[in-house]
Amino acid sequence: MLIRRENPGDVEAVRAVVAAAFAPYEAARNPDRPDGLPVEVTLLDELRADPGWLPELSLVAPAPDGGIAGHVVCTRAHVGTVPVLGLGPLAVHPAHQRRGVGSALVHAVLGAAEALGEPLVALVGSPAYYARFGFEHSETYGVTAPDPGWGEFFQVRVFERPVPPPAGPFAYAEPFSRVDEG
Repeated sequence: MLIRRENPGDVEAVRAVVAAAFAPYEAARNPDRPDGLPVEVTLLDELRADPGWLPELSLVAPAPDGGIAGHVVCTRAHVGTVPVLGLGPLAVHPAHQRRGVGSALVHAVLGAAEALGEPLVALVGSPAYYARFGFEHSETYGVTAPDPGWGEFFQVRVFERPVPPPAGPFAYAEPFSRVDEG
């Protein structure tokens, strides 16, 4: 499966994929949201305008029909004062789910992050899903979640380096703290 870097012409198609992928969850989380857009669309828009946006880590999976099947992004985050990455959102259009698109995107963005020399990537997600990519509970490495309620869902993938991975409090790019999930 081809995974490539997002280009400027992909922005609207990526927004549409994120909206379609998260629409079922948004209706349950925020039934009174006036625009009906999933919070992940707003987050993505705000991340694009943030200094934490890393265009080299915004990847798409083109669809066979020429559109976009999926998207993933890593943005600049920190463990204490050490620069690291936060993964997400990850979105696959419902018409392309359960075909390996999400897995291919995660493998590609982790490979790119490691090639760039990043020490670790953190995310909030299903331990059952993300364990296959080498993610472990953050506390295994002394990384504390911004929200203790995330528990086992806050995970890190540590890359092999000559120095130990950073430990301490994790902070996502600033838009994550502004965008409200309801």
